[in-house]
Amino acid sequence: MEEMEEELKCPVCGSFYREPIILPCSHNICQACARNILVQTPESESPQSRRASGSGVSDYDYLDLDKMSLYSEADSGYGSYGGFASAPTTPCQKSPNGVRVFPPAMPPPATHLSPALASVPRNSCITCPQCHRSLILDDRGLRGFPKNRVLEGVIDRYQQSKAAALKCQLCEKAPKEATVMCEQCDVFYCDPCRLRCHPPRGPLAKHRLVPPAQGRVSRRLSPRKVSTCTDHELENHSMYCVQCKMPVCYQCLEEGKHSSHEVKALGAMWKLHKSQLSQALNGLSDRAKEAKEFLVQLRNMVQQIQENSVEFEACLVAQCDALIDALNRRKAQLLARVNKEHEHKLKVVRDQISHCTVKLRQTTGLMEYCLEVIKENDPSGFLQISDALIRRVHLTEDQWGKGTLTPRMTTDFDLSLDNSPLLQSIHQLDFVQMKASPPVPATPILQLEDCCTHNNSATLSWKQPPLSTVPAEGYILELDDGNGGQFREVYVGKETMCTVDGLHFNSTYNARIKAFNKTGVSQYSKTLVLQTSEVAWFAFDPGSAHSDIIFSNDNLTVTCSSYDDRVVLGKTGFSKGVHYWELTVDRYDNHPDPAFGVARIDVMKDVMLGKDDKAWAITEGGITKGATIGVLLDFNRKTLTFFINDEQQGPIAFENVEGLFFPAVSLNRNVQVTLRTGLQVPDFYSSRASIA
Repeated sequence: MEEMEEELKCPVCGSFYREPIILPCSHNICQACARNILVQTPESESPQSRRASGSGVSDYDYLDLDKMSLYSEADSGYGSYGGFASAPTTPCQKSPNGVRVFPPAMPPPATHLSPALASVPRNSCITCPQCHRSLILDDRGLRGFPKNRVLEGVIDRYQQSKAAALKCQLCEKAPKEATVMCEQCDVFYCDPCRLRCHPPRGPLAKHRLVPPAQGRVSRRLSPRKVSTCTDHELENHSMYCVQCKMPVCYQCLEEGKHSSHEVKALGAMWKLHKSQLSQALNGLSDRAKEAKEFLVQLRNMVQQIQENSVEFEACLVAQCDALIDALNRRKAQLLARVNKEHEHKLKVVRDQISHCTVKLRQTTGLMEYCLEVIKENDPSGFLQISDALIRRVHLTEDQWGKGTLTPRMTTDFDLSLDNSPLLQSIHQLDFVQMKASPPVPATPILQLEDCCTHNNSATLSWKQPPLSTVPAEGYILELDDGNGGQFREVYVGKETMCTVDGLHFNSTYNARIKAFNKTGVSQYSKTLVLQTSEVAWFAFDPGSAHSDIIFSNDNLTVTCSSYDDRVVLGKTGFSKGVHYWELTVDRYDNHPDPAFGVARIDVMKDVMLGKDDKAWAITEGGITKGATIGVLLDFNRKTLTFFINDEQQGPIAFENVEGLFFPAVSLNRNVQVTLRTGLQVPDFYSSRASIA
């Protein structure tokens, strides 16, 4: 109700409407306010006086032209009016809405009409304060506008509902707030008094109980005022003019301007327009509902922006701290290199000092020894050692002359830190979002009802959130290795559904999806846990088989059209776990020598199975018509074992079996076999494996 208050206030005075009248533009205004905003054309400059004086066209001549044209438009008196070109001679002031207000020069003459409906000056014009459309009044003045009785009633009810709460009339001490009013008893009740004095049974059960505010309005409102005709004040409205879209009286139909117009019953049109207004309100109500939802979304956005701001600031601080930490680590590494170079230089110089010191000591000793020898006076003794001493002196001198007295290390550090690229990168460090790039797409939602597994394949489906406004250019589907290991990409594309084949049987996989566009990738979706089948159900694969192979029984039975051996593979490959399947020999003529086993996908298809290094098979040993050959592939022990009629054929046939293998058979036209899958590992093998 409070939101309606602005609809109930006059645009001129700003208060609730008092005796509102309806302007031709459908806007409302108080009668008193309408008189205040009347604009009067000076009598001395009226179109009639200007024409009588023979002067040229005045600034106001267009008013008369407008008046003639306005009344010709279905008598609506509706048009546009822009104001005066020159200032009128009557003093004027500005009203709150900016239009000119002419206060009366002298009190109006006494009349039986209300002040608002008293006679208005001639040549008056009124401008709607809301749409600024202007209208030249006729001789009736403001009485020519209909009164808005409905608006008066709405204002009365609104003001009554805003008043203080009513009290119960039957409480003896400290009356409580009334909760209902009985229209028949005309009494206000609180809940205890209503249950005690006005029980809902017997004759009182037919009484109508209404809310206190509604009861007060019906109790205090004056009798409904009947709307009267603006042209015939003593007549009530009885019909509705369809062409003029207004209620009229019977005199308007007999002698007024509506005599030739189409009219309809007032009650019928009242119901019709109420229905149309209700239908229009339904559409407006939908828009209002959408607006409320939009406001909720905006308020949620405010909260989300605040949360994202805190998260983003923390992320920014963490990123900058990470850069600082990386710089400090690099600083420590560079300082370590400088220290290493420092120690190396000191070691080289100190080693050279030590070497030169020893050499100098030896040289000095030799010199002193030679000086003492020179002092000897025994020629023969001197000559015995002089040659050797001369050679030693020359040799020592030569040793000093081969760069011995040149420093092996410079005092300068031949290291120069190139930090200009890093400084440039720091100066260029900026937010990607500051550039005109769109945001990343929203996190996809996995559609659990469409996600499933079959054998060793998994099908996943996803979609974008309903309120997402950022389109995704594609999606990235990731699965782990079935053992809780790292995720790996298994699909990248635009589709919203993907089937992943070749998974391990009897394994649990975790799947997640994220969207991407040119800006970046979204967050990961919730992780979905997928369980593959415990045992394998499969058939022979026509797509990879030799063209001579003949399929039947939903690709479970095969034979051949050629006398040569041809290879056919199963549809499902194995690389992990323990798997067992059987093949029954339906036809076995002329010792055809079929082979049963496993093979890689690129095995040769036109030779007997096992003739190349891509297959492992059993080819003989009790295979006849009606025999059942069992194949047990154990990747846990990396072995391949064969059974004929539930009897194991010798020890383990093959060991160190690793990689991806498919069930395989080679046969010719003399053999027909049928495949049986979905079988559990034989009990005796399971017990033997557990013992081992």
